[in-house]
Amino acid sequence: MTNAIHWPEWVPVAGHQLRVSGVHFDALRIQGVRGEQVAARLIAEADGDAGSVICEATGFRWMYFLVAPGTAKDHGWPLGVQRFGGAGCRTVTYIGVPALAGNTWPLQWYSEPTPTAPYVDPARLLAAVTSAPPRGGP
Repeated sequence: MTNAIHWPEWVPVAGHQLRVSGVHFDALRIQGVRGEQVAARLIAEADGDAGSVICEATGFRWMYFLVAPGTAKDHGWPLGVQRFGGAGCRTVTYIGVPALAGNTWPLQWYSEPTPTAPYVDPARLLAAVTSAPPRGGP
């Protein structure tokens, strides 16, 4: 979806850079296959315009769902969803953000920000998380 010409100022021009969560966005992190299932469901239900989702291609294969700053705290997230940024967080967390094009390994956009969806809608994400099949399910 690189054809959508929307380059938020917090997205680097090349490679990847660390950004403090809670400033430009809050982040919700889900590990591995579960994160991929949630992202796929979210993207399908949004007709491909789900907002910013970053995939970490190595290690635990984390999926980072970027929501508007200050909105992650508005929902009760189930176990397995880690919240970074916003009021109530006692630590500073840096999230790796890849450029929209070029070599960004090990980070990549699973769903890029667009003019109509620069961020993931937290309510839609919560619905996708709670309706995703349990680990080891069908």
